[in-house]
Amino acid sequence: QGFENLSSVLEKYRKIYMNGIIKFGIKDPEQSWKPFKGNLIEEIILDTLKEAVERIGLKIVKGNDLEKHDRNLKPCLAKVKRGLLVDYGKYGMHLPDIDLVIYKDKDCAPVAIISSKATLRERIAQTGYWKLKMKQSCVTRRIKVFFVTLDEDGDLIIKSPAKKGRAIAEIDTDGTYVIGVDSLEESNRVKKFDRFLKDMLKLLS
Repeated sequence: QGFENLSSVLEKYRKIYMNGIIKFGIKDPEQSWKPFKGNLIEEIILDTLKEAVERIGLKIVKGNDLEKHDRNLKPCLAKVKRGLLVDYGKYGMHLPDIDLVIYKDKDCAPVAIISSKATLRERIAQTGYWKLKMKQSCVTRRIKVFFVTLDEDGDLIIKSPAKKGRAIAEIDTDGTYVIGVDSLEESNRVKKFDRFLKDMLKLLS
């Protein structure tokens, strides 16, 4: 129940955060809260998925953990990182902007990447961009690109007529999963978060 009410839980915590951060002389506490909230959502989703993902034979890691130099990574994670790189030709190979990576521990192969945000406007177009880039290479085209959101602006609720964010979620992601929105009109690509693991099982098969 706490997870499904994550948006309201975070709003209560925001007030505590604001009162605490002002004591440190922060001039714009609201601006400080946004990245803190984003990191918090990422950690909560990681903790929520970790045990269940491992139960179906996969591993999950934060995208930031892969940004280290290869020599500072465990061999398996270095291989996962290499399997995610997007080729920009003479401008080099670069990791996509991702929050979480799901991979097979047996052969260290990435199977899915996840972006997680409170609202679509923060990253849905960027997530769609990375999906399109990864489709261009035989190395990365099978990696699924997922978006997990609280949809606090309500951009996903109505299937038709679709708002721009919903259109991107439907066409340019492999799945967008919404936390705690009961009125969501679901489709094959836009679903409530509790369907995520079932889709991961389908992906394995």
